[in-house]
Amino acid sequence: MLSKRTKYGLKALTYIARSDREKPVQVGEIAKSENIPQKFLEGILLTLRKSGILGSKKGKHGGYYLRHEPSEIKMTDVMRVLEGPIAMVPCVSLNFYEKCDDCPDEHKCSVHKLMIQVRDNTLKVLRNNTLADLCCQKE
Repeated sequence: MLSKRTKYGLKALTYIARSDREKPVQVGEIAKSENIPQKFLEGILLTLRKSGILGSKKGKHGGYYLRHEPSEIKMTDVMRVLEGPIAMVPCVSLNFYEKCDDCPDEHKCSVHKLMIQVRDNTLKVLRNNTLADLCCQKE
């Protein structure tokens, strides 16, 4: 299941992408518009800033802004920053591989084979979608 952290992060990124690109968007504005608890949102936006997806400006007219065009922000990157590994089990993770403790031979494991398919299809969807796809979808 998608965590609230990731769901709120996607909503916030979409809101920022749809806003006037000339000025940063304040956390309170995003929180109110998207019905996200502000303190929770602050942590999410900080994580996205540290990862390089967002930039921030301090001061009276400060806030958050996208560091790249929405079409350049892949959903795989956002998901990995907010959610962690995309794979459902560590033995099929491309970036966070770990051998499962309870599996003597992952090449004969039926769960392993199924989870590779799930991972590959999930990656295909996430790689083929960018922030632009989310913020430009017709409602």
